[in-house]
This record gives sequence, C-alpha cells and structure tokens, in this order.
Amino acid sequence: MESASSHVEEVHEDERLAALDRYDVLDTTPEEAFDRVTRMAQKIFRVPMSAVSFVDGHRQWLKSRHGVSYVESKRCDAICDIAIKQTEPLIICDTTKDARVAENNFVVREPYLRFYAGAQLRSHQGYNVGTLCVMDTEPRKFGVEQTSILVDLANLIVAELDLRLIASTDHLTGALSRRNFKEEAERAKLLALRHGHSLSCIIFDLDHLKKINDAHGHGTGDLVLRRTADACRSALRKSDVFGRIGGEEFGVILPHTAAASANEVAEKIRRAIASLCISAANDSVRVTASFGIAELDGAAPDIDELLRRADEALYASKNSGRNRCSEWRPAVSAPATVTGKVFKAGQIAFNRGSSVIDCTVRGLSDTGAILDVISTEGVPDRFKLRINSNDTSRFCLVRAKRSNRLDVAFG
Repeated sequence: MESASSHVEEVHEDERLAALDRYDVLDTTPEEAFDRVTRMAQKIFRVPMSAVSFVDGHRQWLKSRHGVSYVESKRCDAICDIAIKQTEPLIICDTTKDARVAENNFVVREPYLRFYAGAQLRSHQGYNVGTLCVMDTEPRKFGVEQTSILVDLANLIVAELDLRLIASTDHLTGALSRRNFKEEAERAKLLALRHGHSLSCIIFDLDHLKKINDAHGHGTGDLVLRRTADACRSALRKSDVFGRIGGEEFGVILPHTAAASANEVAEKIRRAIASLCISAANDSVRVTASFGIAELDGAAPDIDELLRRADEALYASKNSGRNRCSEWRPAVSAPATVTGKVFKAGQIAFNRGSSVIDCTVRGLSDTGAILDVISTEGVPDRFKLRINSNDTSRFCLVRAKRSNRLDVAFG
C-alpha cells in the first residue's frame, strides 16, 4: 500500500452534514472562484483531472471539475469519501496497489484512475465537507512539498466558502449574496404566511455565459453580469429581494405578488436583459436569460422548496429553447408531504434488506419525508427508510417521484 498513513476521525455524520449545509453550496452553478483553483491545481501538478468535491449523505457532487466527465456519483464509489474520514490528505500513488480502492468503480472502469491525491476541505468546526483532488490515469509520485501545495489550494476553497458566509452582498454585481438572499427571502416568507398575502419567486439564469467568457474573456463576462444586475434592479420595487445565487444565476422574491403578476415581472426583466448591448473590444455582446417562476403555497412552506420549484421551471424554459419564462406547475399526483427541513444521511432498504440505496433526507415530519437520491430509477414504491443518526426505521410509500427526489409517506 502506497498511501500515507493517517488517523481516521470519528466524525458525527449529522454534525458534518450540518457544516456542509451551512455553506449552502450543493447543486449550485459553476463559478470562476472555484474553477480558478482547479485550473491552478491541474497546471501545477500536470494532471489530466482535478475537482472540488463535496460529499453529502448519498453522493459525491463536484462544484468544479476539469477533465472529469461526471458531476456527481454514488458516495460508495467516491474515493473522496475515504479522504474525508482522515485528518491528513489522502495520497494514493497507485490505486491498483491499495486494497481500499483497487476494486473501486472509477479504478476498474472509466476513467481508470491510477493516481489520486485529495486534500480535505475542513470547516472551522473541524468537519471535512469535501476535498480538492487531483487525479491521473497513470501512477505518480507525490511528495511532501506537493502535498503541502495541495493543502494550500484546498484552504483557498475553504476561505472562499467562509467569505460567503459573512458577505451580505456580491462584490461584483451588488446583489445580495446567496446566503443573505435566502435569509431575506425567509423573512419575507414568514410575513406572507403570518398575514396571508401572496409571495412569488423568480429564478433566472443567463444563457451561454460560458461561451461569452471563452470568446471575450472573463472581464467581459463580469461586465455582462453587472449590466444584467442593473437591468434587473431597474425593473423591481424597493420591497423586492434580489440576489445572486450562483455563477450566472439570480433570484428575486416578490412580496404581495401572485404568480400571474410575477410572470409579468419576469417578462419585463427578460426583455430588459435581451435589449442589452455590451461592448467587447472590437465587438458587441448580446445576452439572453431563461426564467422560472413559482408561487408560495401551503405545500411549499419553506424557501428551499420554493426555490427548487422555480429552478425546475427555469430548466423547463431552457429545455424549450431558452430566453423565455416558465411557471412551475405541480405534476398530477398525490399531494406533497409537508415536512420540516433537515439534512441527514439515510438508507432505502428493500428486497428484505438485501438491496440498499444511500439517500439524503432533506425533509422530515411525523407522517413522511423528502429524500434525495442519485436517481429514482429502480426505487420501489414501498421500502424501509433507515436514519441511523436518530435510530429511525420506518416503512414508506412513495407519493411522488422526480428525477432525484422522492416524496414518501410513512405507513
């Protein structure tokens, strides 16, 4: 075995997941602040693959990746899951000679990894939420100095995450930061529920910003983002909440606004963005955006679910041609389970316990749960849910399925 020996931490998984949840980074769009570090890692170590990886209850999810084809994978397949259980970086010079990973799916199948080095992304509370990793299809040596550089680069990622926890506004656009946007959205939601008035959410995403960055440089891309934010603000009221929630993704909360009026606001913003003409060297750049709209209702009493619905509608806009607005509408199925927000690791067990699928419990009540999985394909309509951290074991009936989410009732 060629990996460095290290002490394995006994980490309480609930607390580790809570540390990850505080960063609110999962399933966000790619961002230059993270991509810059993975590019540096790839160049410094001259490897074909590098990634910023976060590990939740059931999967490994990549915030940034270079030379890696997948965005997420099962947690049980992730070499990074071994790394987060250590205090020292995980260095495997030849995967075929390390018993922990010799039969790993990424070793024996595409991309046929032979070398892995991962430095932990450790929160200030001391929990490993993910890794910065570099990989190769050939065995490599990786010395103390190289390991030290990898750790320094990983610390840049953590510093960026920590900065976002304390920043109230996005430095580039002046819009609220993701965290502050969600806090303000939560306050607006509570007022809406308390006083019985309507509230809607808009999420929009710039179309093909990466192509603009590639063709004209990140300076022009940054100018596009600033001008977009200005155009959006000009269409909003002072009482509306406006934030940058991802790389080229923005969110708007509209108090006292039902879905029909929110569609009108979204269309106004869409036209304002489409009318922008931005100078870039000897050329001009035009940009469009795709929009999703969702209205607060009794089945989506929390901001995360409201944002998820608006995001689902946004992708409907993208899939139907971009530069348009779509409103979220429920699928024809059983009513959704109203749950409180949680973030716990769980397991779906069926076939008398012989088949097990890892999941992340995102909502939980006395009557049901919301579960995230890699894919709902192959999950039966009835199974047993295990939540080890609080010794829960409940039989479940699936009420609704989406691509990676299950709404289940206990029974």
